[in-house]
Amino acid sequence: MNPQTFLTNIQPLKNKLFRFAYRMLSNVEEAEDVVQEVFIKLWKNKDYLHEINNLDAWCMTATRNLSIDKLRSKRQRVQPLHPGLDREDNAPNPYHSAANKDLVEQVRKFMAQLPQKQQQIMHLRDIEQYTYQEIAEALDISLEQVKVYLFRARKAVREQLLKQDVEAFTDRSR
Repeated sequence: MNPQTFLTNIQPLKNKLFRFAYRMLSNVEEAEDVVQEVFIKLWKNKDYLHEINNLDAWCMTATRNLSIDKLRSKRQRVQPLHPGLDREDNAPNPYHSAANKDLVEQVRKFMAQLPQKQQQIMHLRDIEQYTYQEIAEALDISLEQVKVYLFRARKAVREQLLKQDVEAFTDRSR
């Protein structure tokens, strides 16, 4: 594989891998390092890439494993994604835009309280738009486990949002 073909096939994965690494590490520099390490691994094995059935899943798995290695070496917990990375510029008016941003921030806060595996799966499915099968391959778990973890994660976030709404309504009616 020549450098141009490599860039054409691999470069589009960069942002997706960065977001995933950043979600786990909560550190821009470390996430960039992880993505760079994945790209180095790919380049070193460029002659064998044709043997990989799902390059996307392979890259996500490598990113996940390298991120976990960094976390273990630093013994730090996963923090929520920085609020400035997602932009909601297409909201119909400022009120809806502010409300949407608040909701996104609340979901991120509640996601950060989930177990790590649930956070990863919810991020890959609901933010990165991966299929269940791609998630199963990337995280090396069964399809059923993906569905169970995603169901539990969404349920926990939904319950927290509803609880928060009830508390806010109760406070206003006093």
